[in-house]
Amino acid sequence: MKTTIKLKGKIVFDPPDVTKKHEKQSVWKKTAMIDIGGDVSAYYAWFIKRRYRLKLNQPLRGPHICIVNDRESDMNGKWDEVKAKWEGKEVELTLFVDPRTDGKHWWLNVPEEYRVEIHELRQDLGLSRPYFGLHMTIGMATNLQYDHSNYIHRLIKSGFIT
Repeated sequence: MKTTIKLKGKIVFDPPDVTKKHEKQSVWKKTAMIDIGGDVSAYYAWFIKRRYRLKLNQPLRGPHICIVNDRESDMNGKWDEVKAKWEGKEVELTLFVDPRTDGKHWWLNVPEEYRVEIHELRQDLGLSRPYFGLHMTIGMATNLQYDHSNYIHRLIKSGFIT
């Protein structure tokens, strides 16, 4: 049995652009997320730093779960209607506490049984399930730590460490 934590977050549509890439993509892409706030990402990044001596860059938009990060053309044209229904709604979140990684990014997964409400929002927009499963990003390995992060990932996959 995996251990989970419960958090609360608020649904935010069209979050502010924080990079030039966001600004360029906002012409054709729509974004909605659950803003968790606080420092939960930093908290788990601290554990990773302590356990693996790996420093992570924090998510630019703070702790959040991305719900929609899709082309507007892939949606059913109901963005404003769905936004009016869901914007600002507080939701309860459940996350597995065991960090996952692909060698560069580190995250906590949302268990499958707790994704129903979030997937309902995507369905309202005519979208299927997201390519990347629902998760809260803890951080990303810095350029200087990228090789070390990949090394840890290989050790985890091989079963040498947990």
